[in-house]
Amino acid sequence: QVQLVESGGGLVQAGGSLRLSCPVSGSVFKVKSMAWYREAHGQQRELVGIHSSDGFTNHIEYGRSVKGRFTISRDTTKDAVYLQMNSLHAEDTGVYSCNAWTVATMDRPAGYSYWGQGTQVTVSS
Repeated sequence: QVQLVESGGGLVQAGGSLRLSCPVSGSVFKVKSMAWYREAHGQQRELVGIHSSDGFTNHIEYGRSVKGRFTISRDTTKDAVYLQMNSLHAEDTGVYSCNAWTVATMDRPAGYSYWGQGTQVTVSS
């Protein structure tokens, strides 16, 4: 059974930093992208950052509100994704979840998408 378990969340003052981790456990076939999403209370889930790799090149994108402050990184040998969050704002408060998406296969053209349970990040102003 594939599991994603986020860690590293917590309470931090505005201007502080946190580092989130999310390793994939279990047998998973060729993860092509890993991403972080967040959901603030009463708001829709939004993309924080995504790291895609075809084995030769990497492609990284960030949500507009975190560009320049957050950095997503990935260990493709361990199927793990990390999120370094600096200069945190109160508006960054929310539940951060990681996602892993596998490559397409004959029996699953869309690939498989796996989600973690999420970790709470609270930034006090």
